[in-house]
Amino acid sequence: QVQLVESGGGLVQAGGSLSLSCAASGGTLSTYRAAWFRQAPGKEREFVAAISRGGMTTYAESVKGRFTVSRDNTRNTLYLQMISLIPDDTANYYCAAGTRTPWEAAGTYDYWGQGTQVTVSS
Repeated sequence: QVQLVESGGGLVQAGGSLSLSCAASGGTLSTYRAAWFRQAPGKEREFVAAISRGGMTTYAESVKGRFTVSRDNTRNTLYLQMISLIPDDTANYYCAAGTRTPWEAAGTYDYWGQGTQVTVSS
């Protein structure tokens, strides 16, 4: 059973940057596809970015060019580097791990963190 714990959220002004981390325990994160999702109040959880076991990445159109997903297998940790943040990026950000497809579907991930809040002020 993999446990995931996110950190790094906070309040930032529009145009600013934040880096999120997701530390895994109880299992080896590198054996899973890992992803970031986000959920704003009153909205459904949406896909943000994912990275395969081999390091291939994919992004939602809304974050392409601004967000970068990466993983450090030696630290068993997933990262999300976010730049040029806009108010629409405000949400609770979750990391997830799984092995099934499609990558963008929340239902294909088996393990989830508790989330970290990102708030972007205008």
